[in-house]
This record gives sequence, C-alpha cells and structure tokens, in this order.
Amino acid sequence: MLPPLSAEPMFFLGAFPVTNALINAWIAVVFFVVVALLLTRRRMIPRGLQNIAEALLETFLSFGDQVTGDRQKTEKLLPIGATIFLFVLFSNWIGLLPGTGSIGIWQLHNGEATLIPLLRPAGSDLNLTLAIAVFAVAVTHIVGIFTVGLVKHASKFLNILGVIHAFKKGPMAVVVSIIQLGVGLIELVGEAAKTLSLSLRLFGNIFAGEVLLTVLAGILAFGLPIPFYFLELLVGIIQASVFAILFMAFSAVAMMDLHA
Repeated sequence: MLPPLSAEPMFFLGAFPVTNALINAWIAVVFFVVVALLLTRRRMIPRGLQNIAEALLETFLSFGDQVTGDRQKTEKLLPIGATIFLFVLFSNWIGLLPGTGSIGIWQLHNGEATLIPLLRPAGSDLNLTLAIAVFAVAVTHIVGIFTVGLVKHASKFLNILGVIHAFKKGPMAVVVSIIQLGVGLIELVGEAAKTLSLSLRLFGNIFAGEVLLTVLAGILAFGLPIPFYFLELLVGIIQASVFAILFMAFSAVAMMDLHA
C-alpha cells in the first residue's frame, strides 16, 4: 500500500495530533540534544566526537564562505544554516532505517485493516517542510532588518526611501520610483513563492523516494530496493544541502544595503 500524502496521527496531546512524521522529527531533535550535551563536556585534548564536530565545523565554514563571500556573514548565518542541514539530513536518513514504514499499528479504515507506520520520514510531511521553509524565510528578513535597519530592508520591497527622495528630484524621478515600487511588489510576491518552492522541493523529493521504495519492496522485497536506498542517501544530502545553501544565500542578499 502506498503511503498517503499526509502524515498519519498516532495519538493526540489534547487537540494536537502527534503524527508519525513528527515522532521522526522528535527523534532527530533528541539525538542532536544528546550530541550537543556530549560536545559541551570540557576536555583538554579534543578526541572522538569532538574531532568529528570540529572537522564538520571547518567544512561548513569553508562551504559557507563560498556562498556568502564573507566570513563574518558566514559566522552569523552558519548556526541556523548548519542546524537546518543536519536536521533535514538526519531526520530523512533515519526514515530509511529498517522498520520505518513497516512497524506500526493496525487500524480499521473504510472497513479494511490498514497498517499505520510508527515512523515516517519527516521530509515526507508537507506540514513540516512548510514550517521549516517559513522559519528560514522569516529568519532572512530578521537578519536583514538587524543588519541594514527596518526602513532600508522594507524599502527593498516597498521602495519607501525611493519615493521620499523622488519628490525632491523632479517628475522623472517620481516615475522611476513608481516603477521601482512595482518591482518591489513583485519581489514581495517572490518571497511567498520562495517559501513554497523550498517546502515543495523538499517534500516532493522525499515523498517520491518513499513511494519508490514502497513500490520496489512490493515487487521484490529482497535485493531490488537496495541500490535505491543508496540513491535516497544521496538525495537526502542533496536536499539538505540545497535547503541550507538557499537559506544562507537569501540571508546574505538580505544583509546587503541596496541604498548604500
């Protein structure tokens, strides 16, 4: 049976449904909290997990510099960018573990017994990918406001400063400022499209992989899906990287003072 588009609720906390995709996400959060606690233990000589963390940090910093072109910007954006990357990657990778999608509870649905999986890849739930996308885009604007100021950042979309200065420069400047205002409104619509693009890209790729593996397992459970598991590992890295890179790129653009 193919997985449904929406994540299935496993139980309720009051009126709040806890879905199998949300449980998957919670596992990822708990994992990183435990790792963070282990990394905060003070040691005179770093070893083991700390060495791995430091190597990853150097890799992230180097990669972030290629996106932002500025180490200071990278250091400001990396905590959130790296968190998004690691969360998206890990929460989708654990969705490939044996038992995910096959271990669950049986419930009656339209008179038929249906298996409700206990775990489901977090990225295959549009609610979760949309929440991450909204958070990421919102942070880009917050970063822009704190970097260049509220008025200048808002002027990138509403051209507030341009309209004010245009009346001092003459009729032609007013016409130009009106055109720029229209362009800014298009950019504002683009922000909504950016959010949808980030969420749908991640959801589409992860959900499609889940469907593919389910179909292959139904054809031949032993052997046939194995090459595609490696493909899904690669897809997880690519999607996590794309999401993090776009977040840092959008944030770096938001930090630019276009009226300087």
